[in-house]
Amino acid sequence: MSKIFTRTLLAATILSLALPSLVVGQAAASPAPGTKVGIINMQTAIVATNEGQRDFEALAKKFEPKRTELKGISDELDSMKKQLDTQGSKLNDDTRADLVKKIEAKQKSLTRASEDAQSDLQAQQNEIAQKIVQKMGPVIGKYAKDNSLGMILDATRAWPDGELIWANDTVDLTKAIVDAYNAQSDVPPPAKPATAAPTAKPTTAAPKPAVTTPKPVAPKPN
Repeated sequence: MSKIFTRTLLAATILSLALPSLVVGQAAASPAPGTKVGIINMQTAIVATNEGQRDFEALAKKFEPKRTELKGISDELDSMKKQLDTQGSKLNDDTRADLVKKIEAKQKSLTRASEDAQSDLQAQQNEIAQKIVQKMGPVIGKYAKDNSLGMILDATRAWPDGELIWANDTVDLTKAIVDAYNAQSDVPPPAKPATAAPTAKPTTAAPKPAVTTPKPVAPKPN
């Protein structure tokens, strides 16, 4: 699933549930009911659900033709640049100027197409995240009520960008919420890929995709 996430634009989400005054990381010896605190990494939770894994993987496959198309344009551009570097001094002025003009036009076309594809991909990722987080809200609320939690904070972004400065691992509810979400979902776990025979490592680095896949922005649940 690593290809699904290469840029983070995830907004912090704070889920308040019957909020008493409480300092994160300052644990009482015997907390009273309704005063316990928990944290959730919403980014991790969204993509770790069975539904998230299924939908983000499907989206990545949907964009593979566009990746291939942009990779082809990028290869053409690299070839033209290489031609200019190796033959530029041998070309007459008109021919060289024409090649430079074509390179500039190809570069603009590639940039515009990449930005459009990136924007489209981000929008569709956010739609998936929106759908999941809206259904996750009631799951989080029920878990908090059943476990006498007074507050749950989103720990996606690290301090100072996020609100959470420090918390003990014992208050991390991410896995518990994912398990609870999957239990009420009709989406089965993704099938494990069949074990393939080892293959020889390539002698050259694999080309970078023309379109990166940013992480989804998690909207606040209602």
